[in-house]
Amino acid sequence: MATRRRKTGQFKKSTSRRRSKPKTNLTNIAVSALVANSVTQGMFNSNLIDFVTGRTDGVFKAGADGSMRLTLPELLGIGKGGIGGNYSSGYSLQSVLTDNFKDNWSQIAMGVILIPIAANVITKVIRKPIILPANRMLKSIGMKDVKV
Repeated sequence: MATRRRKTGQFKKSTSRRRSKPKTNLTNIAVSALVANSVTQGMFNSNLIDFVTGRTDGVFKAGADGSMRLTLPELLGIGKGGIGGNYSSGYSLQSVLTDNFKDNWSQIAMGVILIPIAANVITKVIRKPIILPANRMLKSIGMKDVKV
């Protein structure tokens, strides 16, 4: 139905649709974490958590190991290696990253390409039997801004 015309002959602007607030999607967060882990494992020879924290086997060793394994604190200059760290006993950052990429490029490509594809296929397969009931359960316990 049209609303009352203005003097110019134009219709009044109708009200805009209400949009619901975007929800936090746990599946997308998990896929992003797995892809980031694949990239850090390939480029820095360190999983995502160890890359961010600078730990090796539960001990903080940023820049002290002198290996092809790099961490974020080592790159920021925190630790024994000084600014930029101790890249594989004297190599430059560029050469360490290049060598790591050459050794692990297939792992990085598989992680970046196959993980999102697998996640989409799996979510389509388990949507009705698992995801929809889980989302209803989250909504019933009061977590309205989170979905699986």
